[in-house]
Amino acid sequence: MKIIICVISFVALPLVMQAQIRINDPTKVVQRRVESGINTRVNKEINRGIKKAEDKVTSKSAKKPNSPSAPPAERPTTNRNPTETRPTETRPATSGSSVGYVPGTGATGPYSQFDFVPATTIILADDFKHTKLGDFPAGWNTNSTGEVVTIRNIPGQWLALSKQGQYMPESVTELPEEFTLQFNLACSTQLTAASTAFSTAFVAMKKPAKEFAQWTYGRTEGGHGVSFTLHPYDTNGQNGNSELHIIAPRDERLTNKVAVQSFMTKGRNLVRVSVSRQQERLRVYINDEKIWDVPHAFQPKVDYSSIIFALGETHQPNEFYYLSNLQLAVGAPNTRKQLLDKGKFVTRGIHFKANSDQIKPDSNGALRDIAAVLNENRTIRVLIVDHTNTESSDADNMALSKRRAEAVRAVLASQFGVDASRLSTDGKGETQPAVRADSPEGQANNRRVEFIRQ
Repeated sequence: MKIIICVISFVALPLVMQAQIRINDPTKVVQRRVESGINTRVNKEINRGIKKAEDKVTSKSAKKPNSPSAPPAERPTTNRNPTETRPTETRPATSGSSVGYVPGTGATGPYSQFDFVPATTIILADDFKHTKLGDFPAGWNTNSTGEVVTIRNIPGQWLALSKQGQYMPESVTELPEEFTLQFNLACSTQLTAASTAFSTAFVAMKKPAKEFAQWTYGRTEGGHGVSFTLHPYDTNGQNGNSELHIIAPRDERLTNKVAVQSFMTKGRNLVRVSVSRQQERLRVYINDEKIWDVPHAFQPKVDYSSIIFALGETHQPNEFYYLSNLQLAVGAPNTRKQLLDKGKFVTRGIHFKANSDQIKPDSNGALRDIAAVLNENRTIRVLIVDHTNTESSDADNMALSKRRAEAVRAVLASQFGVDASRLSTDGKGETQPAVRADSPEGQANNRRVEFIRQ
């Protein structure tokens, strides 16, 4: 007799760190609420009819007490809470900054009043794509923990944060009087009013490696700082909220709290945050909603040096915030002086979808800025030149940059009233880099649009 021995081998499959967060579609929420309302009204009508039938049965029974009682009518099951809807479906999600800005659709929709203009030179660009999934990113410091993950149906890699602590990009050692910061922020739908908010602080520290942990949730026992929090669930359940704290040594000079419509646990849990400092002034935007505009937030003669993100105490294991696509830039974008006096203005504030000539809506501030100068000086003619980085082939980048320059021309003409005959276009692809392309910051600075006076 032959004995056959079967050997089963197990192959270890690599684990992919993927976060499961729900991005809700507001239109489906409305649709289901309408359906729920209709169902509730129908149920009420059915119940009213059944009640009439029961009354008739009761009336007949009263007249004929010896007759057998009718079987009880079965009422249709109704929702205990008529306003409650089924969990909304998820959809392939993108941030507010990646919804395409299609030329010709009109400038009265989202971002139509967005006046944020990024600073000129990018000194920090981090999308965590060079960090191994499951690791904490190099170049960051923390007294807690975090890991880089992917999120289903959302492109890119994200730093997932769920523990109380502080998180600091170590390469940032100076925050000048003119800078802008932008980043994508998402949260899990399990956050409630009792959950921690997400804090962003700009602080003055002499020894960041030792002092950053003192900035607990945007506050400290000493030192200067400006911080704001974002929470996607206010106590009323109808919106999110934000708190502002302006701090001097051992003194909180100003604090306030406002409602935020753009960032909510259910329906709006992925946003683009844009921050601008102009000397003492602080502006903060969530997508295109301006939530803070404070003239004297930053104190004069204070050397603000670092950015600290922080979480307070968490309560549930599924309470997460997700951070990605950070860009810190410095330098005031003096469009008028650069174009009229020096003959060329360069912007890194016009953003496109990846490998596309479709302009993102958060480019509206930069487009509005250049359009204002062109419309005030109607005799000048301008050459629009787009430059890409080196992430695609030479031929693809050359063709792409030409299409992107044409897209900028089309938007300026159709949405901002600039005479198209004054605008010519060209694309240089990756052939004329502004800086070395051996770092994320270098790649980000090489992606730019130039306006050259003719």
